[in-house]
Amino acid sequence: MQTTVGEFILDRLKAIGITEIIGVPGDFNLSFLEQIDEDKDIRFVGACNELNAAYAADGYARQRGVGCLLTTYGVGELSALNGIAGARAEHVPMVSIAGAPPQYATEFGWNLHHSLADGDFANMLDAIAPFTEVATRVSPMNVVEEFDRALHTCLREKRPVHIQIPSDITHLTIEVPDTPFSTELATSDQERLEAAADRVLERLAAATDPIILIDQDTSRHGFADKFRAIIDKAQLPYSQLSSGKAILSERDPLFIGTYNGAASAPGVQERIENSDFLVTTNPRFIEVNSGSFTHDLEKAHVFNFGDQHLNADGEYFVGINTLELLDVLVERIPAKEAAAGEKFELPAFEPDESAPLTQERIWNQMIHFLKKDDVVIAEAGTSNIGLGPLRMPEGVQYINSTIWGSIGFTLPAVLGSQLANPERRHVLFIGDGSFQLTAQELSTILRQELKPIIVLVNNDGYTIERYILGMEQEYNAIQNWNYNELPKVFKADTTMESYAAKTEGELAKALADISEHPERGAFLEVQLDAFDAPKGLQAFGPLTAEFDYGPRGPRNPETSSQG
Repeated sequence: MQTTVGEFILDRLKAIGITEIIGVPGDFNLSFLEQIDEDKDIRFVGACNELNAAYAADGYARQRGVGCLLTTYGVGELSALNGIAGARAEHVPMVSIAGAPPQYATEFGWNLHHSLADGDFANMLDAIAPFTEVATRVSPMNVVEEFDRALHTCLREKRPVHIQIPSDITHLTIEVPDTPFSTELATSDQERLEAAADRVLERLAAATDPIILIDQDTSRHGFADKFRAIIDKAQLPYSQLSSGKAILSERDPLFIGTYNGAASAPGVQERIENSDFLVTTNPRFIEVNSGSFTHDLEKAHVFNFGDQHLNADGEYFVGINTLELLDVLVERIPAKEAAAGEKFELPAFEPDESAPLTQERIWNQMIHFLKKDDVVIAEAGTSNIGLGPLRMPEGVQYINSTIWGSIGFTLPAVLGSQLANPERRHVLFIGDGSFQLTAQELSTILRQELKPIIVLVNNDGYTIERYILGMEQEYNAIQNWNYNELPKVFKADTTMESYAAKTEGELAKALADISEHPERGAFLEVQLDAFDAPKGLQAFGPLTAEFDYGPRGPRNPETSSQG
């Protein structure tokens, strides 16, 4: 079958579930953009800059399973690199496409704009390659094999891939396979699959305290529903890392709390580290989710489920599709009658009408606002630290950047996530400092007529950095904005409603009005003292200073004002 290079690429993107390509136009990708514009089943959504576009593609992927980014050569793709690297760190599948100079210009080493004018057209791919699983430039002769290879790798490994498309080849005709693109993973070696299942069931039967420990990859590789079925059938207790928050219900009687080394919920560290059958899914411990490296799983009998292998307490089973292994376990695992567990009860909260908002109380007020099946997006800093200990309602999808931790990520991530699923209520919690990094993407959210609820936590600067170092230093300060006016600045006829709250009573009134009007978006500024912080952050800051600066490095004076 014959088609053009551009049409082939679009057909492949649609086959993996992409209906929006997020990016920024540039002269090297305009020929491809023309083809996107002609296709009725896929569209281009322009972001304000390439970094934001990459963040948005990441958010899209967390909702849809894969996202697509479009930039232009050099200036565009390098501007997006931080977002691509974040997707790599967080195991998010992203197809990054960059329009490249014409094929003849790259082959003959012409000096061109957006390059270093030295005839080197390998350097951009060299720069991006360490942060992707595939980094390649296609030609009419290899585009079918190379693009399919990139897509299969992206979907299998849950990592970004980067493909440069020369600007002069998108409208050339090529021969493509008649068969549709398959997103199915390779099947297992049957003997290894059965042996792995037998090993798991044997050890589970002998265990006295089996526990499942959830992390990011439980979601990324599609394990969550299957683990849920295993947990329900076998009545297995489970925990989570903070980087795997709310992937499974946090309000189920079988949930024992979050494991975070010495900073774990009460009793959780002992249970996890002494379990004689601990199921994990490739946990990656950093200082944030390990209680500053106080985790210790060496004595645990760990059964680690990777996407293509099982490490069963030191015995490796390779050549298996773990989704198939989990299906076998769901079928064969012995059923156990559900015990009458302790039902979770959300603590009551009664707002004090005139009390100023504080970090100690605001998150308990907010948890009552959140609803079943919300998408909750929490910016790194006070928002994530404040929400972290609270148990989300059933079905909540919790999005943050635990490992990469790039502030400003979440506003564009809301754009991408809601583009992928506009019917689901999205609630973003973002600090004023983080918001100022990517604030212009609010205009794209409004232009696309999306309706998220944006809660801007205004504490007059970088509170998380203040508690690490420079409590009252100018370098942690930012210019205060008239945040509530921004929706109408960006879009004069927007239906998004603005609110501001300084007291618990004002916040209660704003949240009630927002709940009564789900048909419109909301921009809610909550104002807190600059030196107020969640207790978790008050502890995290000094520990970070100890880790980062060494015994002779600077510290916050103990006499610094904290409220």
